[in-house]
Amino acid sequence: MPTLTALVTVYHRIDATELTQALQSLADQTRPADEIVIVEDGPVGAELRTVIDGFVATHEQARTVVLARNVGSGRASAAGMAAITTELVARLDADDIAYPQRFATQLAWFQAHPDTDVLGTALAEFHVEPSEIVAVRSLPETNEEIARYARINSPVNNPSVMMRVSAVAEAGGYRDVHHMEDYDLYARLLSTGARFHNLPEPLTYFRTSPAQFERRTGRGMFAAERQMQRNLVSYGLISRPRSWFNLAARTAYRLLPTGLLTAVYGRLFHR
Repeated sequence: MPTLTALVTVYHRIDATELTQALQSLADQTRPADEIVIVEDGPVGAELRTVIDGFVATHEQARTVVLARNVGSGRASAAGMAAITTELVARLDADDIAYPQRFATQLAWFQAHPDTDVLGTALAEFHVEPSEIVAVRSLPETNEEIARYARINSPVNNPSVMMRVSAVAEAGGYRDVHHMEDYDLYARLLSTGARFHNLPEPLTYFRTSPAQFERRTGRGMFAAERQMQRNLVSYGLISRPRSWFNLAARTAYRLLPTGLLTAVYGRLFHR
């Protein structure tokens, strides 16, 4: 079976209890990762420091990559990838929770489908307790469907993804693209010929709240969106006229009132 590293990035605004749950879900895997790399994206504060140090002290496969200042998700993820020597990497956000069987299921897929480079899954969304699932967020499954979908939106649920480290390196790794470093990486992976698949079953509990929509509608998002559309053109995934359409459509979506935005999100992603 391929070797695997679980990669988590942490910064000072993460809730300590939520991080504890995320890390514990990695320790509870039926097939544990060979390594767990925790990237500290700048000073994390005393409470998070206690959680991280306690986890590393009691789990020999865990280690940290410490950055002197907060550099953002893209650069922090790149720093974590630079420390990885295994064949595969699995991502988990610091406030989400992996199903116990997640790694075993995804690794079995990689063994049975050696041409796969990127494997995502559906997400089980929850607000407070993972036992109280409010919806399942799913995305297209096959490589062909994913390639088409990537022309308008990120084609993988990032907290669920497992990837070949060599494919990520060939695509140029994570880059500093504001709020869209994951979408940018997947777009470049597709442009280099990487093969994708999404499993329809949820294997990660995904924490949701109204704040997730606020973050995606705040200052700087239009500039980030414009840059992402330029990137998609440069990677050969879309034409320039299509980029203008995408920019208008995705900006209009973000400008919807919160209630309507939530409803449209549900129609687009929930089953």
